[in-house]
Amino acid sequence: MEEPIEVGPGGAVTLALLCGGLGEAAPARRPAVPAAPRGRSRTISMKRVSKREQARARMEVGGYEYERPEQRADCLHGAFAVRPCPYVACKFHLYLEVNPRTGSIRMNFLDKEPWELNETCALDVADRGGVTLEEVGGWLNLTRERVRQLEVHALGMLRGVSEAADLMDLCG
Repeated sequence: MEEPIEVGPGGAVTLALLCGGLGEAAPARRPAVPAAPRGRSRTISMKRVSKREQARARMEVGGYEYERPEQRADCLHGAFAVRPCPYVACKFHLYLEVNPRTGSIRMNFLDKEPWELNETCALDVADRGGVTLEEVGGWLNLTRERVRQLEVHALGMLRGVSEAADLMDLCG
C-alpha cells in the first residue's frame, strides 16, 4: 500500500508530496544557514516522468477535493484570506511555477516549505505597489539582473500591445 500524502499546516502540499507524486526522491533538507545567499531552483520536466508515474500522481492528488479561490476577491476576504496562502496550485503562488506550454514544474525554494515563505502570492505583492528588483528577486529566487531582463521584456510586450490597439483604433 502506498504512503498517505503529506499535508502541512492549512492543508498545504509539501515538497515531498510533489516529488513523490512525480516518482522522484525528495531533496534532503538544507541546514538552517545556507552556504550561499540563495539556493538554486529545480525544474522537473514532464518529458522525463513516465506515464505510470503521472497516472499515480493524478490518482493521489485527485482524492483530495477542496475548494480553491476562483477570483481575487475570494483571496482577500473570507476563508481563503489566510496567509501564507496554502494553495500552491494557484498560478499566482510563488512557491512553484508550472509552464503551461511544456507542463514542467519549477520549484523555486528547495530549502523551504510553502508555509515558511515570507510572501506567497504574487497578487499580494502587486497590490502593495512598487518594490525593488532585489525584493522581487528574493521572492522569485532570481538575481536582480534576471528580474531587470524580465521587466524589460514585459514592458516591450506591453508597448507592442498598446501600439497594436492604436493601429486598430485608426483602422476603424
